[in-house]
Amino acid sequence: MTRLAAAGLATVALAFAPAAVASERHPTQGELERELVCLECHTTLDESDSPIARQMKAYVARRIRQGATKSQIEDELVDQFGPAVLGVPRKHGFDLLAWVLPLGGIALGAVVLGAVAWRSSRAFTEPRTERGSVKEPRLDPEDERRVDAELDRFE
Repeated sequence: MTRLAAAGLATVALAFAPAAVASERHPTQGELERELVCLECHTTLDESDSPIARQMKAYVARRIRQGATKSQIEDELVDQFGPAVLGVPRKHGFDLLAWVLPLGGIALGAVVLGAVAWRSSRAFTEPRTERGSVKEPRLDPEDERRVDAELDRFE
Protein backbone atom coordinates (compact mmCIF):
# COMPACT_ATOMS: atom_id res chain seq x y z
CA MET A 1 0.00 0.00 0.00
CA THR A 2 2.78 2.43 0.85
CA ARG A 3 4.52 1.72 -2.46
CA LEU A 4 1.31 2.55 -4.28
CA ALA A 5 0.92 5.79 -2.34
CA ALA A 6 4.56 6.73 -2.98
CA ALA A 7 4.16 6.01 -6.69
CA GLY A 8 1.02 8.15 -6.84
CA LEU A 9 2.74 11.01 -5.02
CA ALA A 10 5.74 10.82 -7.35
CA THR A 11 3.45 10.88 -10.39
CA VAL A 12 1.65 13.99 -9.15
CA ALA A 13 4.97 15.70 -8.34
CA LEU A 14 6.35 14.93 -11.79
CA ALA A 15 3.17 16.14 -13.44
CA PHE A 16 3.35 19.55 -11.76
CA ALA A 17 7.14 20.00 -11.76
CA PRO A 18 7.43 21.32 -15.35
CA ALA A 19 4.65 23.85 -14.73
CA ALA A 20 6.33 25.07 -11.55
CA VAL A 21 9.70 25.44 -13.29
CA ALA A 22 8.09 27.22 -16.25
CA SER A 23 6.27 29.56 -13.88
CA GLU A 24 9.53 30.36 -12.09
CA ARG A 25 11.46 31.08 -15.29
CA HIS A 26 8.69 32.84 -17.22
CA PRO A 27 6.21 34.34 -14.75
CA THR A 28 3.09 36.09 -15.95
CA GLN A 29 1.96 39.54 -14.85
CA GLY A 30 -1.30 38.15 -13.44
CA GLU A 31 0.47 35.41 -11.50
CA LEU A 32 2.75 37.88 -9.72
CA GLU A 33 -0.06 40.36 -9.12
CA ARG A 34 -2.05 37.62 -7.32
CA GLU A 35 0.92 36.85 -5.05
CA LEU A 36 2.12 40.38 -4.22
CA VAL A 37 0.41 42.72 -1.76
CA CYS A 38 -0.12 46.47 -2.00
CA LEU A 39 1.50 48.12 1.01
CA GLU A 40 -1.08 50.90 1.09
CA CYS A 41 -4.37 48.99 1.07
CA HIS A 42 -3.11 45.50 2.06
CA THR A 43 -4.85 43.71 -0.80
CA THR A 44 -3.27 41.82 -3.67
CA LEU A 45 -1.97 43.92 -6.56
CA ASP A 46 -4.57 42.55 -8.94
CA GLU A 47 -7.30 43.98 -6.67
CA SER A 48 -5.63 47.30 -5.86
CA ASP A 49 -5.53 50.51 -7.86
CA SER A 50 -3.56 52.67 -5.43
CA PRO A 51 -0.61 54.74 -6.70
CA ILE A 52 1.97 52.39 -5.13
CA ALA A 53 0.17 49.36 -6.59
CA ARG A 54 0.32 50.93 -10.07
CA GLN A 55 4.05 51.54 -9.60
CA MET A 56 4.60 47.95 -8.47
CA LYS A 57 2.60 46.63 -11.44
CA ALA A 58 4.69 48.71 -13.85
CA TYR A 59 7.90 47.47 -12.20
CA VAL A 60 6.76 43.83 -12.45
CA ALA A 61 5.81 44.27 -16.12
CA ARG A 62 9.19 45.88 -16.90
CA ARG A 63 11.14 43.11 -15.11
CA ILE A 64 9.14 40.39 -16.91
CA ARG A 65 9.96 42.00 -20.27
CA GLN A 66 13.64 42.04 -19.22
CA GLY A 67 13.47 38.27 -18.60
CA ALA A 68 13.70 38.21 -14.80
CA THR A 69 12.53 35.11 -12.97
CA LYS A 70 9.70 35.10 -10.48
CA SER A 71 12.00 34.76 -7.47
CA GLN A 72 14.26 37.56 -8.75
CA ILE A 73 11.32 39.94 -9.02
CA GLU A 74 9.99 38.95 -5.60
CA ASP A 75 13.44 39.31 -4.01
CA GLU A 76 13.91 42.77 -5.52
CA LEU A 77 10.51 43.91 -4.24
CA VAL A 78 11.24 42.48 -0.79
CA ASP A 79 14.58 44.31 -0.74
CA GLN A 80 12.82 47.54 -1.68
CA PHE A 81 9.61 47.31 0.39
CA GLY A 82 10.20 44.53 2.95
CA PRO A 83 8.61 41.09 3.38
CA ALA A 84 5.13 42.59 3.81
CA VAL A 85 4.92 42.81 0.03
CA LEU A 86 4.60 39.01 -0.23
CA GLY A 87 1.10 37.57 -0.11
CA VAL A 88 2.37 34.26 1.27
CA PRO A 89 5.31 33.63 3.59
CA ARG A 90 8.50 32.21 2.14
CA LYS A 91 9.21 28.51 2.52
CA HIS A 92 12.60 28.75 4.25
CA GLY A 93 14.08 30.09 7.45
CA PHE A 94 11.82 31.45 10.16
CA ASP A 95 8.94 31.92 7.68
CA LEU A 96 8.79 28.14 7.27
CA LEU A 97 7.02 28.04 10.65
CA ALA A 98 4.00 29.70 9.04
CA TRP A 99 3.64 26.58 6.87
CA VAL A 100 4.70 23.90 9.37
CA LEU A 101 2.85 24.94 12.54
CA PRO A 102 -0.70 24.80 11.14
CA LEU A 103 -0.06 21.46 9.46
CA GLY A 104 1.62 20.11 12.60
CA GLY A 105 -1.29 21.32 14.71
CA ILE A 106 -3.80 19.60 12.44
CA ALA A 107 -1.79 16.35 12.55
CA LEU A 108 -1.43 16.52 16.34
CA GLY A 109 -5.14 17.22 16.74
CA ALA A 110 -6.00 14.24 14.56
CA VAL A 111 -3.74 11.95 16.62
CA VAL A 112 -5.22 13.20 19.91
CA LEU A 113 -8.77 12.88 18.61
CA GLY A 114 -8.08 9.34 17.40
CA ALA A 115 -6.52 8.34 20.72
CA VAL A 116 -9.45 9.75 22.70
CA ALA A 117 -11.96 8.02 20.43
CA TRP A 118 -10.11 4.71 20.66
CA ARG A 119 -9.77 4.91 24.44
CA SER A 120 -13.41 5.86 24.99
CA SER A 121 -14.62 3.05 22.71
CA ARG A 122 -12.48 0.56 24.65
CA ALA A 123 -13.89 1.79 27.95
CA PHE A 124 -17.46 0.97 26.87
CA THR A 125 -16.74 -2.45 25.38
CA GLU A 126 -14.64 -4.05 28.13
CA PRO A 127 -16.00 -4.23 31.67
CA ARG A 128 -13.13 -3.90 34.15
CA THR A 129 -12.48 -4.75 37.76
CA GLU A 130 -10.81 -2.39 40.20
CA ARG A 131 -7.31 -3.54 39.16
CA GLY A 132 -8.00 -3.08 35.44
CA SER A 133 -8.31 -6.72 34.33
CA VAL A 134 -11.31 -7.79 32.30
CA LYS A 135 -14.08 -9.28 34.43
CA GLU A 136 -16.60 -11.85 33.34
CA PRO A 137 -20.18 -10.50 33.28
CA ARG A 138 -22.41 -12.49 35.67
CA LEU A 139 -26.16 -13.09 35.57
CA ASP A 140 -28.23 -12.88 38.68
CA PRO A 141 -29.39 -16.30 39.97
CA GLU A 142 -32.98 -15.92 38.69
CA ASP A 143 -31.85 -15.12 35.12
CA GLU A 144 -29.33 -17.95 35.22
CA ARG A 145 -32.07 -20.40 36.28
CA ARG A 146 -34.34 -19.23 33.42
CA VAL A 147 -31.53 -19.59 30.84
CA ASP A 148 -30.76 -23.11 32.10
CA ALA A 149 -34.44 -24.04 31.90
CA GLU A 150 -34.71 -22.75 28.32
CA LEU A 151 -31.56 -24.62 27.29
CA ASP A 152 -32.89 -27.83 28.86
CA ARG A 153 -36.00 -27.55 26.68
CA PHE A 154 -33.89 -27.72 23.50
CA GLU A 155 -31.88 -30.80 24.52
